[in-house]
Amino acid sequence: MDIIGIGYMGFETPNLEAWREYGPQVMGFGIGKNPESDPESLYFRIDDRRHRFAFHPGTVDRIAYIGWEAVGRMAFEDGIKKLAAANVEYTRGDAKLCEMRGVRELVRFRDPVGYQHELFYGQKWLPRSFQPGRPHSGFLADERGAGHVVLITPDYTPELEDFLLNVMGFSWYGAGAGKGRTGFFRSKLNHHTSHDIAYGHGPGRMGVQHVGLFVRNVRDVGETYDIVRQRELPMMMTLGQHAQDPHLSFYHFNPSGFAFETIAEIEPWQGDPYELNPEKLSLWGHEMVGPILGTSVKTPEEVLDPEYLPIYLAKR
Repeated sequence: MDIIGIGYMGFETPNLEAWREYGPQVMGFGIGKNPESDPESLYFRIDDRRHRFAFHPGTVDRIAYIGWEAVGRMAFEDGIKKLAAANVEYTRGDAKLCEMRGVRELVRFRDPVGYQHELFYGQKWLPRSFQPGRPHSGFLADERGAGHVVLITPDYTPELEDFLLNVMGFSWYGAGAGKGRTGFFRSKLNHHTSHDIAYGHGPGRMGVQHVGLFVRNVRDVGETYDIVRQRELPMMMTLGQHAQDPHLSFYHFNPSGFAFETIAEIEPWQGDPYELNPEKLSLWGHEMVGPILGTSVKTPEEVLDPEYLPIYLAKR
């Protein structure tokens, strides 16, 4: 599929009020305008798109959907053909859902683990309209997508990799330097970063491990780091530089219990002419000062959509 990257992500949370203050004041997100049909949710902007992150009322913190941006209508239709050829069930979004997402068209489908995905094109935007919630240079998104997400999967199967590589058309980046079985994948049209999505094997566990966001300069990383420390927010890893990417970053936990990795490019990503196999996770820093899995990672029974849960259990 001709996918640019992650266009948007949606979450459910019982902590909307905490996000209303945390999003702008800690992360520097802009508050987006709610669709008329969804007045109860909270929409965040990080660039000139109508929104990149949506938080919907829910009883448990969980990721509700991941929206993948096709480069245009023809790529969108080709993507649907890919889903059909692979016997992946999908549904077309109606006018109400497309308006909520701010896109021209979308289809919904699930990966073999049970996470909900959406393929779309034509998200609404307005040039030079982004205003951060606090002084901030802004985020690197635009043609590279909103960022990356690392998910925990109770089963890491050949079916999952086949879906990502042969249906979604992603490139394999590598297994990383972490412990256990992990796979990092990059969308076809992403030439800026190493990965858009990763799955880490956590037997009996499911949920978001972290979401990575690129900011425009090192100062934005440092100022966010200071705010997190001043507020004594829980951290996963201190400031550091990974071995496989020339980036500076740190990880802290947000009100939904998964981590944000705030990232600045020290230099452009070097590409992957061969598969890297780092001897250690980071060149310096990234001291582990909190758990690797936050409170958003639970059992599949706790985080799967209740409508899909019986289907998931029947496959076990």
